[in-house]
Amino acid sequence: MTDQDLPLCKGDVLTIIGVTKDPNWYKAKNTVGREGTIPANYVQKREGVKSGEKLSLMPWFHGKITREQAERLLCPPETGLFLVRESTNYPGDYTLCVSSEGKVEHYRIIYHNGKLTIDEEVYFENLMQLVEHYTKDADGLCTRLIKPELMEGTVAAQDLFSKSGWALNLKELKLIQTIGKGEFGDVMVGDYRGTKVAVKCIKHDATAQAFIAEASVMTQLRHTNLVQLLGVIVEEKGSLFIVTEYMAKGSLVDYLRSRGRSVIGGDCLIKFTMDVCEAMAYLEANNFVHRDLAARNVLVSEDNIAKVSDFGLTKKASSTQDTAKLPIKWTSPEALREKKFSTKSDVWSYGILLWEIYSFGRVPYPRIPLKDVVPRVEKGYKMDAPDGCPAAVYDIMKQCWTLEPAMRPSFEALKENLQLILDKELYL
Repeated sequence: MTDQDLPLCKGDVLTIIGVTKDPNWYKAKNTVGREGTIPANYVQKREGVKSGEKLSLMPWFHGKITREQAERLLCPPETGLFLVRESTNYPGDYTLCVSSEGKVEHYRIIYHNGKLTIDEEVYFENLMQLVEHYTKDADGLCTRLIKPELMEGTVAAQDLFSKSGWALNLKELKLIQTIGKGEFGDVMVGDYRGTKVAVKCIKHDATAQAFIAEASVMTQLRHTNLVQLLGVIVEEKGSLFIVTEYMAKGSLVDYLRSRGRSVIGGDCLIKFTMDVCEAMAYLEANNFVHRDLAARNVLVSEDNIAKVSDFGLTKKASSTQDTAKLPIKWTSPEALREKKFSTKSDVWSYGILLWEIYSFGRVPYPRIPLKDVVPRVEKGYKMDAPDGCPAAVYDIMKQCWTLEPAMRPSFEALKENLQLILDKELYL
């Protein structure tokens, strides 16, 4: 080591600033801002997880296949080769199929009081725990589980996150306290190698599967106004931890409601609208549609920067989606009616978010019953400007609420409009 070298440990995330005259060395910076040179062959580039294949926490789970199909998949027989399928004779139960000494054994997995068991002696919370147990020890089966037979088109999520450099080490994560509870699990403040982080802890295997998709989207995005993913921990027992930067001031809607007009000035409000617009212009340029933009899904950092979060519904622009759980007051008419999601449907939601910002966190469409919102909006109804909202900003809201999606501005155009409002101080 010389004074020019940057000390590093396995698992550190570094930013490469440049290549030195010797291509075997990089100039790099660590998370606390220290700079120095590092050997190029000690580091790997963190790649976005762009898998066309389906990421799965349970790639050995084949769903509804018959006993005969399972036996064909486990052929040629290889001791310890296994898969799990839904039980054909006992709906709701599962079957573990294991190849051993030239034949396939089928073990019924029984659901008993919300837990899973094969022998009614050892009980498991989920299939991942069960598979993990029998991987370590046969414990009464014909053989221990050695090699999973992967379902066609799936990739083991754990492997892909490791390969692309996004897997973190559970031993280095300290969970400190719960700051939010959701239907999927808890959000906690934690410490990862000395850095304060936010951690989504997802316990249930089926739910964790849905969050794997969110994490893989987040690996592809990097912008100062998007909440940054730091990494993912997939625990063998089926828990999933998504670790992101910690946003000290919580959600934008709570921030606005708790402080109100007396504390937050017009300059602060316009800055929030600009922050979110920057993030959305970045998503637009990279062909991602957020689909759930609202003040509750924007977080505020210690130094008052607004960052868009919650990428659970975010998809590449081309994909479609089930509309069952969409927030009606924030979703554009065409997305609700025809499931047509696009950057332009995000622009509609952005208009609603602006209204939330300038009304200091009020719920949109006040005094209109939920069932009446869509019919009225489709007839051309637009909310009035919130009290004290600058005319130039209300004008932008109305442009976002144009019924014809093609006529709505792009985020890039909105950014230019907001810049004009800032430059001319029309936000005061």
